[in-house]
Parts: sequence; structure tokens; C-alpha cells
Amino acid sequence: MRALIHSTFGDPAEVLEVAERPLPEPGPGQVRVRTVLAPIHNHDLWTIRGTYGYKPELPAASGTEAVGVVDALGEGVDALSVGRRVATGGTFGVWSEYFVAKAASLIPVPDAMSDETAAQLISMPFSALSLLDFLDVQPGDWIVQNTANGAVGRLLAQFAAARGVRVLGLVRRDGGVDDLAALGIDDVVSTEAEDWRERAMRILGENAPRAAVDSVGGSAAGDLLSLLGEGGTLVSFGSMQSGTLQLSAGDLIFKQATVKGFWGSTVSRTMDAATRGALFAELVQRIGSGEVSLPVEAVFPFEQARDAVTASGAAGRAGKVLLEF
Repeated sequence: MRALIHSTFGDPAEVLEVAERPLPEPGPGQVRVRTVLAPIHNHDLWTIRGTYGYKPELPAASGTEAVGVVDALGEGVDALSVGRRVATGGTFGVWSEYFVAKAASLIPVPDAMSDETAAQLISMPFSALSLLDFLDVQPGDWIVQNTANGAVGRLLAQFAAARGVRVLGLVRRDGGVDDLAALGIDDVVSTEAEDWRERAMRILGENAPRAAVDSVGGSAAGDLLSLLGEGGTLVSFGSMQSGTLQLSAGDLIFKQATVKGFWGSTVSRTMDAATRGALFAELVQRIGSGEVSLPVEAVFPFEQARDAVTASGAAGRAGKVLLEF
């Protein structure tokens, strides 16, 4: 089979290449899946660069989420059948024509769901919904987040709205406000405007956010903290701009604020089965009903992975870039 690999860590647009690899055989409790579509996520690209929490041995496979069709069954697998469409959001090495995964880790895809939606069903939506659950907010509460036009930001806003939670979104350019409005996501402010803080306060009115989600780091984290209500929680979700948080000691002390980190892999691994099941059921229901959308920006043949990576990094992208196998 053919697969996308990298022999060195570096810019994915420069180091990704197509290589021949042995066709994997499923072991006990495993299935082999023929890949159909796979999205490009930031964490996939960070792994290829060698800057993520997981650093594979070289030469390394790539990709973690995909939709495909069960191609072969390992010993003891009876819950799935050959020909069944399935999705995975945590199987390393899915950027290949075939991959092997534990049967219990795969999600059967509803017949009415398109491949384009199923390909991105788990990683970002489950991260966003898990994050919302982690924030422990109730209907009527407010959340404030930056990078509101990112994949998780858009999903968090949609899942929150479905639960009756209000979200104030911050974006770094004026065009991001219009992009989100086109998706039905309002209450968004561009920090490009000098009076962005006043605009944010007008949206909040007398309300103070109970939680804030920072994906930027640096002074942006401090901006969120300044908007947070007394006893609120600031969650560090990413560090697009800086690996440090610039926070006001006064805001921390007088607001009695709590600062936490959120890493989806750890949260998912330690989550109890009942909570996981309930979140997945909500995820499929919300996406299936159209309350939450998973738009696609473009689909590239996997042989054009370098071009796809470049497209994935383009400013103003409205949906995921997918690889077709």
C-alpha cells in the first residue's frame, strides 16, 4: 500500500512524501480499514514538525483521523463486519491507503452521514464538546474565547448554543467577524479594532463570563482574564502565539480566578465510560440534526499532500481540508 510518511521532522509542506509500505494485517480484536477521507489537523502538522506532545520514531507515519470501510477482521471481532463504514479520531498513521485499529475504538458511521462529515466527526468535535463539559457551565452562563474562528472555536460556539450557553468570541481580524456571522455565530468581536474591549463589554452587558478559553497565549490570555467574572476559570487550550501566559496578578487575586490546562488526549483517556458515551451520543445527534456544522474547504488527492497542507494554513479558511485516498 501507499502511505504519507516523513523521514525528518520539519515543515509538512516540505517533508511529507508518498512511500510504499507493507499492507498491515489485523491482530486479535483489530480490523483493517480502507481509508476514504482524512482531515488535516493542527496537531497532525505539529507532530510532523516534532513540536507536539507525541514524537514518533522516524521514518514516521502521519495522520490521526479518518473515515473508511472495514476491509478485514482480526480474531474475535464480531461487532463490525467487512464493508461497514467507520470513523476513528485517535489512530496514528491513518494517512495511508489502509490502517489497522482496535475494533472497539472505531465509531460506526450512520448511513445518512456523508463521508466529508464522517471524516471529521471525532477529533475536533469531541475535543470541543469535551472542553465545554470540562468548563462546567450551565444554560444562561457566558464563556469568552479567542481564536473563535478556529475549528474548535467554531464548534465550541455551536455546541454551547445548543446547550443554551452564551459565547463571546474574539478574533484577530475584522473579516473573522463576518466569516462567523455567515455560519450563524454571533457575539464576536475583532481585536483589530482599538475599541474591541468596549464592544465586548457592550455584548456582555451586566453578565460576566464564568469561563474563558485561551488558544493563543501571551498577552491574549491576560485579555481574557480581564473579562472573566469573579471566581471564573481561565483554561489554556493552545499556544499559537506564545508558550507563556501574561496574566495580571491583580486580576488573578481580586477575581479569585483559577487557571487550568486542557489537553484533549489526557481528558479523553481519563474520562469515564458513561460520560464518554453521553458526549458521543450528543455529538452525533447535534451534527446529524444540523445544529453543528462541519464544513469542508477543499479535498486533495493524498498524493498532493504538500499542496493540501499549504491550503490548510491559508488565512480565512472556512472549513477543513481533507485528503482523499
